[in-house]
Amino acid sequence: MSRKPALPPAERSAPGATAPGPLGRIGRFAFRHRGRTVLAWVATLVLAAALSSAFGGKFFADYSAPGSDSKKAQNLLQDRFPAQSGDTVEVVVKADAGVKTVRPAVQALLAQLAAVPHVTAVEDPFATPGGLAPDGKTLVSHLRLDVVNPIDMPLKDSKRLLDIADKATTPGFRVALGGQSIEQAEAGSIGSEGIGIAAAALILLLTFGSVVAAGLPILVAVAGLAVSSMLTGLLISFIDAPDWSTSLATMMGIGIGIDYALLMVTRFREWRAAGLEPEDATAATLDTAGRSVLVAGGTVVISMLGLFAMGLSFMRGAALVTILGVLVVMAASVTLFPALLGYFGRNVDRLRLPLGRRRPPQVAVGGHVEPSGGWLAWSRLIERHRIVATLGGIAVLLALAAPFLGVRFGFPDAGNDRKATSTRAAYDLLSTGFGPGANGPLLLAVELPASGSSGALEVLRANVARTPGVAAVSPAQLNPAGDTAVISVIPTTGPQSSRTGDLVRQLRSDVIPASTRGTGTVVHVGGVTAASIDSTKNIARRIPLLIGGVVLLSMVLLLVSFRSVMIPIKAAVMNLLSVAASYGVVALVLQGGWAGRLVGIDTETPLPAFVPVLMFAVLFGLSMDYEVFLISRMREAWTRTGENHRAIVEGLAGTGRVITAAAAIMIAVFAAFVPSPDVVLKVIGVGMASAIFIDATVVRMLLVPAVMHLLGPANWWMPAWLGRRLPELHIEGRPEVHLPAPRQPAPDYVEIPDTRTVPTG
Repeated sequence: MSRKPALPPAERSAPGATAPGPLGRIGRFAFRHRGRTVLAWVATLVLAAALSSAFGGKFFADYSAPGSDSKKAQNLLQDRFPAQSGDTVEVVVKADAGVKTVRPAVQALLAQLAAVPHVTAVEDPFATPGGLAPDGKTLVSHLRLDVVNPIDMPLKDSKRLLDIADKATTPGFRVALGGQSIEQAEAGSIGSEGIGIAAAALILLLTFGSVVAAGLPILVAVAGLAVSSMLTGLLISFIDAPDWSTSLATMMGIGIGIDYALLMVTRFREWRAAGLEPEDATAATLDTAGRSVLVAGGTVVISMLGLFAMGLSFMRGAALVTILGVLVVMAASVTLFPALLGYFGRNVDRLRLPLGRRRPPQVAVGGHVEPSGGWLAWSRLIERHRIVATLGGIAVLLALAAPFLGVRFGFPDAGNDRKATSTRAAYDLLSTGFGPGANGPLLLAVELPASGSSGALEVLRANVARTPGVAAVSPAQLNPAGDTAVISVIPTTGPQSSRTGDLVRQLRSDVIPASTRGTGTVVHVGGVTAASIDSTKNIARRIPLLIGGVVLLSMVLLLVSFRSVMIPIKAAVMNLLSVAASYGVVALVLQGGWAGRLVGIDTETPLPAFVPVLMFAVLFGLSMDYEVFLISRMREAWTRTGENHRAIVEGLAGTGRVITAAAAIMIAVFAAFVPSPDVVLKVIGVGMASAIFIDATVVRMLLVPAVMHLLGPANWWMPAWLGRRLPELHIEGRPEVHLPAPRQPAPDYVEIPDTRTVPTG
């Protein structure tokens, strides 16, 4: 018998002994071919930039309601009055001694303004009906521009107009400019993206305590943002999208890009602590946390697709721009991230900060994270007081949602701008001199049955002038063909007043039909105020379609992902409560009281109807993100142990810190838009930051575990007949595929074929 040394014991199972899923294979490929993967992303960025430069479009948004009366008025005026289709700038002058005494100074001012590029015509306020206020101290003139969309007006030219107005202002002679192009020039830029990224970097450093670990999510998010922003320029050449859609896509791209990479960095460190080499840990991370990322990103896409149900072109455009950003970030998370791990994975905990000694993840023999003392104590506290926690959490959410019951819908105007702006000054001067309705005139677009048949115009004008709530009616202005007229109606109340809305409805239902009956004349009520009323009504009618569609599709996705009936039902209810609470916070801020002044809103401001719609789509998707992060780890523990209590505890232990850090990053990103001078962006920032805070604290860390403790094993119930018909996605992955084999002590002797024993010595 010959003696042979025994083979060394296996340090770990051979990679691929049980084939990982497709994401694991993608992760391993990107890790091994990291140079080519990074170069592919650089090439994509260069190509996207070149295509955007050559074929990129411009932002455009039509906020009118399709098929509405105001939309018909808008179309008629654009077709029949092309000279008036351009944007306008209001020039408001107040002279303490009376405007007629300073006529030469006014005419000199208007001549200077007329010389600015893109100004095609200037009204003479002394010859235009309604140009002089009744008090004789205020006048208004309109500059007509050659750009239809205010965003096309160069900022340098708008600022030149402002400079001329500022230089003309003297004691007793005040000049202010109004209009959307002037609002854009005064808005400036606050660098919200840079603020958000800087705040996220700080939070990541505090979370990981390592520059390398904190830098990986930043790199992934910035790369995804760079590519998606270039592709957005190409996308808007095919679709209409508002200019603020880039800000929304940026907020989403930075936030979820960092969140997704944060989740995977955390899981990568756990796999390294379990004994895997960087390549195997990368494949394991993609095969587990990567699945959660794809499902979470899918819920965001589904939520944004719900905006298509609104039937509004600017909503579709904003949705597609945001979806593009989300998809690019998802692609970066599953390709660029593992490639970066190829460079930095072995040193992921290098360059540590002096933030105190941090305990590495405590990984059990089974590969799961051992619950830490804090999360274990928190979960046990909730379990002991689960009824109180559930009722208390619901009470807090309902209390926060209560202010939304008194919200006032409408579109903010220059009256809600900062007091220091020229647009706010013009608004206030017009209200004082001409009455509040001068800031929101109604336009009657009149289609005459035949050229020159204007007999019904005087009857219409007289009847409108006698209508309660009408301050003034301008003479009818005919187009060159004589088949269309426009009449300006000044209400006695401001554009945001409910009585102005009542006037619009009365004109449409009573006054106009009675004035045009039997004449063949068709009249449409348009203007910014009427368009706001129609848009709000249209959105309110379609909101049930959005909510129903998004909630149903998200529930189906969760049902398939977690193979549980209660999980999607609970998630839908919790998310709806979270969104409602954020609506209440927004309504409180818009009241202009102490809460509003904290964020720069000092007047009572209406809420644009599309904002809560947009918030719902975004927040429902982000709330589902955190639900997927949390429940996927709970399901992983439930699948391994079959114990509901342990599933909740381990789920919180594995994701509590991640969700807290991810939420803090999202809050910082959204809060960076609160200082924006644009009221809409400010409100979106307030609403989303508060919603993420509420969702990550009250909902995800309190209500979800409390309710799951109440439900017990029913959390994971699925009818057998339904389970047989649903695919098995294994959203939690197959951790056991990647776990290293436990070390076995070497035996003293090993048998060989000739039956003799040989010491291994």
